[in-house]
Amino acid sequence: MAIIDYQDGRPIYEQIVDHYKQMILLGVLEQDEQMPSVRNLAMELSTNPNTVQKAFMELERQGFIYTVKGRGNFVKNNQSLKQERQEELENQFVELLGEAKRLDIDLDAFIKHALERVGQ
Repeated sequence: MAIIDYQDGRPIYEQIVDHYKQMILLGVLEQDEQMPSVRNLAMELSTNPNTVQKAFMELERQGFIYTVKGRGNFVKNNQSLKQERQEELENQFVELLGEAKRLDIDLDAFIKHALERVGQ
C-alpha cells in the first residue's frame, strides 16, 4: 500500500487523510466498514502511531469516519460525503467560470479544452 510519498512536501498525516478520503468517496471503503487499527496501519506504513492517530482524528473531524469506544474507527455514510464534495466542486467550478468570464475567455472553448485535458 503506497500511501506515503516522501517526495511529497505535505505532512505524512495529510497524505494518509487524503488517501482515505479518496477511498471513501470512491466507495472502496463502504459505510460502517472498520478502518485499520492505528497500530496496524502505523506498522504497515512504517510511521509513528501518533501520526496515524492524528490522521484519523482529522478524518473524524471532517466527517469521514466515526469512533466506537473500544471497537475502533468506522466509515461514515459516503453518499452524504459525496454530495457535500459535489457541492464544493460545483462552487469551485462556478468561481473558475466567473474568473474566466471576467478575463473574457470563451467559456465554451475553455470547458472543451478542460474536458480534453481530463480525457473526456
